[in-house]
Amino acid sequence: MRCPFFNHTLVLLIDHGDEGSFGFVVNRLTDLDMDDVFQEVGVDGGAATQVDAPVLLGGPVSPETGWILYDAEGVPQPSSGRTIAVGERIACSASLELLQRIARGDGPDTCAMMLGYAGWGAGQLESEMKEGSWIPVDLDYNLVFGTPVEARWEAALASLGIDPARVIDTHMASA
Repeated sequence: MRCPFFNHTLVLLIDHGDEGSFGFVVNRLTDLDMDDVFQEVGVDGGAATQVDAPVLLGGPVSPETGWILYDAEGVPQPSSGRTIAVGERIACSASLELLQRIARGDGPDTCAMMLGYAGWGAGQLESEMKEGSWIPVDLDYNLVFGTPVEARWEAALASLGIDPARVIDTHMASA
């Protein structure tokens, strides 16, 4: 992959269709915490304890936007904002209502804030896959929420039996 942003990234594909694809990079931490996000959007958590959820750079597209990636099991779907089921337990939402619930301490226990997203135009992701720019991995809840952020890329490769040390970095090799 020639784009340095995507070097050693793990992308959770959210939607893929004839018109294009979008997903979130799930292994790039920001310097922000959830309190910073709450303050930025004017959400008051009241007496809730500090929310222990990572704030990730979800991609280079619209980094000023935010999505919540969360474990949807037993969590009522927000009544406002778009929510997308990604798998049996994983969902994402741009709902301010859900963010307010998280700030109050009555939202999902397991979540991450995604700033921005990764997007591909029609046929672009397929072309990149044919070039070998991406190595597909099955959706795995534990990879998304049970693996430390900084270890997710290596863990994804290991799930396929690939030693990360043997992956050729074509960006670096051609530089």
